[in-house]
Amino acid sequence: MIPHRTRRHFLRSTSACIALPFLESLGFRRFASAAPAVLPPKRLIFLAFGWGVTKETWFPDVKQTGLHYTLPPGLAPLARHQKDITVVQGCSNKFNNEAHWGSTFWLTGANRYAQPGQSFCNSVSVDQVAAAQLGKDTRFASLQLGTPDAKDQGHGPGLSLAWDPRGKPVAGIDHPVQVFHRLFSTEDAPLAEREAMLAQKRSVLDLLTGDLRRVKRGLSKDDTDKLDEYAQSIRDIETRLSKDAQWLSVPKAKPPLAEPHEKPGGREEVQVMYDLMIAAMQTDTTRVMTYRQPVNSVLKDIGVPYTGHDLSHYERSQGDRMEFSQKRDETQSAMFAKFIDKLKATKDTSGTSGTSLFDNVIVGYGSNISSVHFLDNCPTLLTGGGANLKLGHHLVLPKDTPLCNVWLTMLHGLGIPAERHGDSTGVVKELQA
Repeated sequence: MIPHRTRRHFLRSTSACIALPFLESLGFRRFASAAPAVLPPKRLIFLAFGWGVTKETWFPDVKQTGLHYTLPPGLAPLARHQKDITVVQGCSNKFNNEAHWGSTFWLTGANRYAQPGQSFCNSVSVDQVAAAQLGKDTRFASLQLGTPDAKDQGHGPGLSLAWDPRGKPVAGIDHPVQVFHRLFSTEDAPLAEREAMLAQKRSVLDLLTGDLRRVKRGLSKDDTDKLDEYAQSIRDIETRLSKDAQWLSVPKAKPPLAEPHEKPGGREEVQVMYDLMIAAMQTDTTRVMTYRQPVNSVLKDIGVPYTGHDLSHYERSQGDRMEFSQKRDETQSAMFAKFIDKLKATKDTSGTSGTSLFDNVIVGYGSNISSVHFLDNCPTLLTGGGANLKLGHHLVLPKDTPLCNVWLTMLHGLGIPAERHGDSTGVVKELQA
């Protein structure tokens, strides 16, 4: 029988006094509070609308800066969150020259004519820069949400807001039901069958890679460049397959919300997408998301008899277009305010710090178009505590400050030490807390 031992017993000696660690075998238990806190992960979201805003009533007065400013009518629904949002004025993408492309270069800051002989090129979007680091430990490195007919909604070319490191469009999902199934639907096929299907896809890619090497011999430079681009797309698929393989045996998270019905539209469509973004963060299925929002269906939902494009030309018309343009701004702000409500109300269960999702996410909200065909002073609003930025402020930066300076500042706040992004010239020190 082992005699009862105490820590005092071990400390006694005829010649020395030895301090022992707290040993659980001797009856000492670590207090729960002594365990190191697990910090929740950082997250990044971008929300874009296509046709800009009513510049007379969306932007705060440039003479009122800092903490003490009056929210204009277009942002009035966000009043309850004013201490937690920052409005930034003065930013633009200097290379942008397409008044109907509200999203194509919004997150890239690229020059579409940068490659000689080509009428269009793009570069990597800031969300994908973040996803390369923040998405390592999640099932999906990033998630791109959209809406049908996005080009008609003022967003411009692209499959989503996201563009890969080669400046190629990243596919998005346009319907809430499809988003739900992407996030939460279980795999019906047995694991062995899914492993076989994955192996088959890899075999096909291996054959293609071998064929490409043979085809490449004797090609012209232009054809070689095209083939190299195609080869890179295959390598991208290989990367995605490797990611899929890591999660093949891991069940998807249980959905914290019900499956959306088949045909949401208007404001309901936006709100359901917002709810799905909350669910994706709750389950830590992804940490980087973008959303190209609809405009026309929302306008129809609130009784506006014009399309988003027609409203963007309110300055050139007589009648009620400006009034309806303001109503659109207020509606979008009201939906965004509800999204912030839910971010604040949802506990972040990924860590032990007892924080909310709002505390660990940074959200960029805006457009590449200010109004009509104006591309300066891009509407820019930031919220969330995830990047340690100054919130509750109205910043008026020098005219034509690169919008990418704001994105670079967000990256640094997330712990991503990018040297530059797009046409950036440096971080916005006024944004850093």
